[in-house]
Amino acid sequence: MLTNEDIVKIIQAHKEIFATREEVATKKDFEDLRKDFRSLQTSIDNLAHRFEKYYEEQKIQAHRLDRMEEWIKKAASKLGLDYQI
Repeated sequence: MLTNEDIVKIIQAHKEIFATREEVATKKDFEDLRKDFRSLQTSIDNLAHRFEKYYEEQKIQAHRLDRMEEWIKKAASKLGLDYQI
C-alpha cells in the first residue's frame, strides 16, 4: 500500500516531468521551440508557394507546347509534309 510519503514523491516526480501551462508560457526552452516551429512553418509556406508557382508554370508551358504543335501540324499540311507525332 502507498504511504503519504510515496504519494508526495509521485506528485513531485509528476511536476518535474510534465510542465504546467504557466511553466510552458515562461520557460526559455519552450520559447526556443516556438521560434523553431515558426521558422519551420515559414519554410513550409515558402515551399508550398514555390510548388504552386511551379505547377502553374508547367500548365502554361504545356499549353504553349500544344499551341506550337497545332501550328506545326497546320504548317506541315500546307507545305505538303507528313508530320508524325
